This record gives sequence, C-alpha cells and structure tokens, in this order.
Amino acid sequence: MKKEKNRNSFSGSIGFVLAAAGSAVGLGNIWRFPYLAAKDGGGLFLVLYLILAVTFGFTLLTTEIAIGRKTKQSPLTAYGKLNGKWKFLGGIACLVPVIILPYYCVIGGWVVKYFTTYLTGDGSSASVDGYFTNYITEEKQPIIQMVVFLLIVSFIIFRGVNKGIESFSKILMPALLLLVVGISVFALTIHHTDSSGVSRTGLEGFLIYIIPDLEGLTVKGFFTVLLDAMGQLFFSLSVAMGIMIAYGSYVRDDANLVKSINQIEIFDTLVAFLAGVMIIPAVYTFMGREGMAASGPSLMFVSLPKVFASMGKIGGVVGCLFFVMVLFAALTSAVSVMEAVVSSFMDQFHMSRAKATVIETIIALAGGVVVCLGYNKWFFDIVLPNGAHAQILDIMDYISNNCLMPLVAIGTCILIGWIAKPSVIIGEVEKTGSKFGRKGLYIVMVKFVVPVLLVILLLKSLGVLTII
Repeated sequence: MKKEKNRNSFSGSIGFVLAAAGSAVGLGNIWRFPYLAAKDGGGLFLVLYLILAVTFGFTLLTTEIAIGRKTKQSPLTAYGKLNGKWKFLGGIACLVPVIILPYYCVIGGWVVKYFTTYLTGDGSSASVDGYFTNYITEEKQPIIQMVVFLLIVSFIIFRGVNKGIESFSKILMPALLLLVVGISVFALTIHHTDSSGVSRTGLEGFLIYIIPDLEGLTVKGFFTVLLDAMGQLFFSLSVAMGIMIAYGSYVRDDANLVKSINQIEIFDTLVAFLAGVMIIPAVYTFMGREGMAASGPSLMFVSLPKVFASMGKIGGVVGCLFFVMVLFAALTSAVSVMEAVVSSFMDQFHMSRAKATVIETIIALAGGVVVCLGYNKWFFDIVLPNGAHAQILDIMDYISNNCLMPLVAIGTCILIGWIAKPSVIIGEVEKTGSKFGRKGLYIVMVKFVVPVLLVILLLKSLGVLTII
C-alpha cells in the first residue's frame, strides 16, 4: 500500500485532461482524419464519427481511465489486479506501445526535418517532386532527426508526471489549439485561380468537407464509411494501447471522471474536425478534388508543401506554423506512448523512473534505427493480409494497430462486461458522487455493441471479412 500512496498523480483535472487530450490529438488526427473525411463523403463521415465518439469511444475511454484509477497500476499490471487470470491482457496492452514508439519517433523525426526546413526559410525545396522520398531513403539524416525527437520525449518522461507530462501538456496543448484554430481560419479565407482559369476558394472546400455526399451511396458503402469512422476513432482516442490506463492511474480519487472524460471527448473531436478544416479547403483550393485523394505521409509531406509553395511568400510562414503545430501534436502523443511503457516497467519490476526511461529509450532507439534502415539498406516490399504493400514501418503499424489493439479492446470488453461486470467501472466513476449520465448506454455498449463492432473491425483488418 505504501507504494500506491507514493504514486505520482496529476495536480488537478486540468492537467489530466490536457495530458489525455494531448495523447489523443496526434498524427492520426492530422493526416488520417482529413483523408478519410474527404474519401468518405465529407459530412456523412463526420456525422458517423460524432455518433461513435459519444457511444463507442466514450465506452472504451471510460473503461480504461476507470481501470487505471481503480487499480492505481499501469497497463502491464492493472488487468491482473482486476482478475489474476487476465494478466496476459496487460502484457499485450503493454506490447502495443513498445511496438508503436519506435516508428512514431521516426515519423516525429520527419516532422522535425520539415519544421526546420521551413524555419530556415527553405520551405520551397520541400515542394519539389521527390523531396520526401529522397529524404527518407537517406541513411543518416532520418536517424539523426529520430534521435532528436526521441530524446525530447525521453527528457519529458524522465521529469515525471507533474514536472514533465503535466507541465509540458499545460504549455503545448493551448499553443497547439491556438495554432489549429488560426490555420483553420486562414484556410477558409484563401482563394486561387489555376493556369486553366478555374477559380476555387477555401470556403468551397469547407462545404465539400461538411456536407454529406450521398450520391451513389450503397449499403456496402455506408458500412465502409462506418468502419472507417470507427477505426479512426479507435486509434485517435489512444485506447487499447495502455495509455489511458496509465494516465488514469495518476488521477486523484476525488476527481470527477465523468466531467474529465467529456472534456477529453470534446477536445479530441474538435481538433480532429479542425484538422479537416485546416487541410481539406487548402488542398482543394490549390490542387482540386484530385489532390484530396492523398493519404497518410503523402498528404502531409508531399501534397501540403506543394500547397504552401502555391501560396507565395506567405506560404513559408504558414508552412512553418503548420509543422510546429504538427510537432506539438506528435510530441504529446509520443510522450503518452512512452509513459505507458515506463510506468509498466516501474510497476512490474519496481524500478526507478530514471532506469525505466533509459531502458525504454534504448529499446525505442534500436527499433527506430531498424525502421529508418527499412527505407534504404533493409528495404523490402510485401503484401499484408489487408492487401496493402508494406515494409518495416507498415508491418509494425499493422501488427500494433490492426491486430493487437482490437484484441486488447475486445478482451477489455469481455473482462469488464461479463467477468468483473460493468458495476466495477460504474462504481469507480460514481465514487465521488458524480452522476454517470450514460450509465445505461455504457452497460449495453461494453457488453454487446462495442465487442461486436471490434470483432468486425479486426476481421476486416485481417482480410478475413471482405464483403464490407
């Protein structure tokens, strides 16, 4: 018991909400959400995402945060404390961030590269065809930038919950939100006339983004949009990777969990929506509907630099602000991923934070180097079960995001819904006297709806379910 009493905690609900929201607001919001929204009929995707956020996302988020606070343990040990036979689930939940952190730091290094490029006034070079490919296939530079990003993350974790994670989140999250809002407003005001005389505006792109496009929509198409929205929300909220359990373990017993969870949901959904407002109108204005088809790294590191270059002199400033915003988002998410592992090492092996941080930094460094070399010396191309072509980074992403995370979430729903019972979570949420307004919804979702949806999502990811 002494160990639990001495466990660090967030100084207040604001620190917890900003840290948790910072984890949720990551690269997935910025490069995946706009692409999916553009691909899936704009407003239809937004409506389904919002419905899922207050049902599906709310259920998983509430469950993990409550597990963390109730057990006062990290993901590796929390499940075993709830039920000894389910300790294995903690091992899988801890393995997810171990796999994710190395390649996330590599992508963070790419962001560092682009930020410094725009900061030094050389942003126009980033818009040249082949710039991104030439950069990631270099042997040394991506590794150096990955190390820089990783060391920043490690330093924050080394400083602990209050002086590190909480202090860092209280500075970066308000700054990130200001940048997101500012760039979004700017994106709505731009206009451009191309060489063929076609004029487009940011406002037109915004309407494409928010107005549902139901033309030619089939039942199969609807379920595709539904699963895309669910998959995005699943990854966006940082559930099933141990993060919210770790952060929940630092929440004080007198904190109002209902209020905090609502604030995290709102913050994450708002930033995800604004990410679309930042990107879709700008890409549409300068590149038309064809440009909106770009996804993943190609959207952020290839298409957007071309958009910034088309803006003229102001493009360099906008590009610099955009990539500093992306850097903030990447850092807050990477910090949460590392903390899930470090806290697990501390709880399981009773080691100091400093030692746990050094060990995880070495693991992430080794993995990051392997990922970087996967674009040059160790390059290969295989086809994954879902039909996507892949090399090392894609394989690690597929294993963690498409396989292990759904398994962790399904296992969590079975444990809470049918073995430990939903009353365990409800009791934890209500123990401060706060009313659990969506209690009935929570019980139905955690026992029936969420696990069924997750099984469908997993089968689709594994390439077993092809009719949707």
